[in-house]
This record gives sequence, structure tokens and C-alpha cells, in this order.
Amino acid sequence: MYRVKKQDVIYAMSPENRPVLKVEAGSIVTFETCDCFEDQIQSADTVFQELDWNRINPASGPIYIEGTEPGDILVVHIQKIKIKNQGVMVTGPELGVMGFDLQENVIKMIPIQDGKAVLSDKLQVPISPMIGVIGTAPAKEAISCGTPGDHGGNMDCKQMREGTTLLLPVNVPGALFALGDLHAAMADGEVAVCGVEIAGEVTVKLDVIKGKQWPLPMAVNQEHLITIASEKELDKAADRAVINMVQFLHEELGVEKAEATFLLSAAGDLRICQVVDPLKTARMELPLAYATAVGFDSKIVGR
Repeated sequence: MYRVKKQDVIYAMSPENRPVLKVEAGSIVTFETCDCFEDQIQSADTVFQELDWNRINPASGPIYIEGTEPGDILVVHIQKIKIKNQGVMVTGPELGVMGFDLQENVIKMIPIQDGKAVLSDKLQVPISPMIGVIGTAPAKEAISCGTPGDHGGNMDCKQMREGTTLLLPVNVPGALFALGDLHAAMADGEVAVCGVEIAGEVTVKLDVIKGKQWPLPMAVNQEHLITIASEKELDKAADRAVINMVQFLHEELGVEKAEATFLLSAAGDLRICQVVDPLKTARMELPLAYATAVGFDSKIVGR
């Protein structure tokens, strides 16, 4: 098994990044990760203004997958997410949805105990570990790890959890895949500008699909087939997540566009991933049973 250390981080996904590791398709890789602040916050007494904001949202990697070429699809099987025993949350002026109304920065350390994130004596949230930043290098310009896009990146999609298979575009030879920004728990929206940010490690298996032109990013798990889209405006992200699913059902599975639209309107769920990053992210979730009924074979993505 291969391993990427948390000291090997990038702050932007870029075709110019040098890989820290080269592996063959089919390899299993474990990524050690810092939290989104690169572990700068160790107590609630940390001075918020002294944080180095050039070290936010680091992703561990990237790694080069042998044999992958532009136009391929990178298949990322998320096998295991292991988190540390303490996370952190922050909010304050100009941060998140309520930043207009908050007068001071607040840092809160969040212990992880008995499978729960302890916000207070009265408020304990069940953990559901997920990956905030996960993606491949864009074809040309570098994109900050704080920004989502068609390459993946900071999608902050809570479906990026154990058992999910993520499909990403290969834009450059080797894909240059990286991940980071784990959360012990995060609700749809991520309205405070953070989830329960936490360090940990992620084990993935990496495969490749060739000869398919799918609207990426996409994901598959035991419950859903998912299309994901990021745009400057949430309405546009939501629209494109729907359009991408209709496109997939029509072009890959042969479902008429009107029929696909009826299916999504009757059985699909359009959800917000996050509203606090430079681009907003939405996802369209279609229960896998319906996707299977119209011809989707999850074996094609190795499930």
C-alpha cells in the first residue's frame, strides 16, 4: 500500500504541480491530511488574526496515476476515513452566511467522543466523516484548493464519505490527484464557513475508465447516483447539476430527455453542498434503484 504524508501538501491544483508519488491504476493509497487550517489552531486561545491564510485548505499530494491521459475518467473509491480525536470550528465577521451580523471571531475546539462531535454539554452531533477537498489538476490554470470546479476541488459535498465512488476528469497526464480538508461532521450548506474541521487520513483505491464522455464530477454509492456542479451563483450550480444528470441519463442510458426530467422531478433530490466558497456547489441525487432500472450498471465504476 502506498502512503502520502501530510507534509506533502499543495494549496492549488495545477498542471504544474510535481507529483509526490507515482502509482499504477488499481493501487490503494492512504493520504495523511492536516485540517483546513494546516493544524495551526490547537486551542480556543489561538489568535485568529495571526493565522497564516496562505496555508488554508491544503490538499495532500498530488499523485500521478500511470497510464491516465486527458479525456479519461479517474475513479476514486473512498474506502476508509479515519479522523483524529479533536476538531475545530471558526466563524466571525465576513465569514459564512452570518458573517454580516457577527462582531468578533470565535474559535471553538470540538472533542470527538463516543462517535459524536461535542459542541457543548447539551449539543452532541453524530460524526459522519467526509472529504471537503478532492480533485485532479485542471488542464491549464492553477485553481486554489479553496475553490471547487469541474475538476473537483473544494466541493464540500457531504457524500464524499466512506463507500462513495467519485468520478473525476483527467485533464493532464497522470491526473495529479490530491485530497484534504476532512470534516468529522458537516451539514449541507456549511453555513458557518466550516464544518467540524479535523485532521486524519483517507484510504482510496484508484481506477481509470477510458472512452466515456460523462458530465463530471459524478459520484456513486449504495444509495444514489450523483451529479455535482459548481458555479458563482447557487441557482446556476443547481441548474447545471440537474442538466448534467439529464445529459447522463439521455446520452449514456438512452432515456428521452423529457422522461429523464420527469424521473428527477418525481424521485430525485436537488441539494446544496455549500454556499460559502468562491463558487457555490449543488448536487442532484437520483436513488440508485431508478438509475439501475433505466440501465445504469454500477459495475462499470467498479462497484
